[in-house]
Amino acid sequence: MTNQKSYDIILPLNKWWVKSRKVRDVLKITLLFPTRPPSLVTRQLLKEEKMKSHKDLNVWKNSMALAEEIYRLTANFPKEEIYGLTSQIRRSAVSIPSNIAEGSARNSTKEFIQFLYIALGSAAELETQLILSNNLGFLTDLSILEDLGRVRSQLINLIKSLKGKVTSDE
Repeated sequence: MTNQKSYDIILPLNKWWVKSRKVRDVLKITLLFPTRPPSLVTRQLLKEEKMKSHKDLNVWKNSMALAEEIYRLTANFPKEEIYGLTSQIRRSAVSIPSNIAEGSARNSTKEFIQFLYIALGSAAELETQLILSNNLGFLTDLSILEDLGRVRSQLINLIKSLKGKVTSDE
């Protein structure tokens, strides 16, 4: 029997922990879960490498672009609205990609879906605030609503897709 050393190394990998151990020149890797293993759908997505993080989702990318455009548009709003409508519009716009990101980091698909619904609510808020801005004369071009509609459609389609996978896995 040779005198082998065993090393335990624990590294963070997103919300999981990877434990690797060198035993007899073989590296063994074990996934350690913080509270419970991720849902079957999340494991499938990771296994198939379709989604490594929220940054891989088109709906997140498009909602980030929308938030950036909202910041550019609201820069021209009256200064007396900086703590009113301008702030509210910006927070609604930022809330959409933020909730997508937070939901994708959760351990279950059901939680992810819940955060997607919150993002959808923020999209409805944003639409209302943009229409109000137009009615008040702060915003003359409502073409941004087309981008918002695209993000909303992507959210709805992602929710439907995830719901279908959750029901088929139960």
